[in-house]
Amino acid sequence: MALSKTKKRFIAGATCPKCNALDTVALTLENAVETLNCVQCGFKQTQTPKQATAATRQFEQMIGVFDPAAD
Repeated sequence: MALSKTKKRFIAGATCPKCNALDTVALTLENAVETLNCVQCGFKQTQTPKQATAATRQFEQMIGVFDPAAD
């Protein structure tokens, strides 16, 4: 069984939706599922790429796409 390596990336300037702490939210991507974790209160939220695309606003312009696998 192969183990997949995931990297935890902190999101600068982000606040936790639960505890409102600044700079405590980390993003991990594993098996095409994004997971947000707050290292202070333990809040966790997951979304698939389809959910992320559906959440994009109609007139929003994308500047770029960050791909954590492309290091």
